[in-house]
Amino acid sequence: MNERRNYTSAILGLGLLLAIGMAAAAFILGVQAKKAVSGQQSITVKGLAEKPIQADSAEWQIDIVVTDATQAGALKKLALEQNVVEAFLKKQGLEASTWVADVEQLLPHYEEVFVKDIPRQVQNGYDAIQTIHVTTNDLVKITAANKALLQLRIDNHPVTARSPNYLVSNLEEIKMSLIADATKNARMRATEFVKQDGIKVGVMKSASQGAFYILPVGGQVSDDSYGGTYDKSTIDKTARVVVTIVYNID
Repeated sequence: MNERRNYTSAILGLGLLLAIGMAAAAFILGVQAKKAVSGQQSITVKGLAEKPIQADSAEWQIDIVVTDATQAGALKKLALEQNVVEAFLKKQGLEASTWVADVEQLLPHYEEVFVKDIPRQVQNGYDAIQTIHVTTNDLVKITAANKALLQLRIDNHPVTARSPNYLVSNLEEIKMSLIADATKNARMRATEFVKQDGIKVGVMKSASQGAFYILPVGGQVSDDSYGGTYDKSTIDKTARVVVTIVYNID
């Protein structure tokens, strides 16, 4: 008799637990369903903006390297060549206020000689080195001077020069302007994507800026320029920025 009662009690307890479990499951599913129905859908789009810009300053580096058997002789030659370069710069219309000369360097000069067909580096005199940095807003003069420097080399003056770096001073202002335009472009794209379905683009959910590019006119973004690029080789450039924006849609 007792066994029958215990069996009946167990059955009733199990049924009660199942009922509670089903109720709890129904409640959880109901909450999840409610969230799914009321959950806000979104759309992710990229916005692009670009515009032509121009460099407004330039940096140019000229190097002078002379060699002599003695330190004093090397420094004397260097001073003469520096005078030649400075006279050249003045002739190109670049005032003395636009350039600065580094401290002279004096280094051992090495030449390669062969001893029993084995190459060896042997000191033979000294190298005196001078670097002159030119900075100006007159891009026409700096470009002309870079071309005219070839004549100094033809006249056997030991000078070399890097191509000028053409720089843009208001990059932050340009970037902020492009971000605003790219954001407008992203919203237009989002609206175009969803208009066929009668859906409206809602508020911005999140936004992130991609790389900021300063490219030569007609230049393309390379595969290794993920962090952005800054072309300094040309005066005329194109500024470009891409943003990624997530919008809620209603």
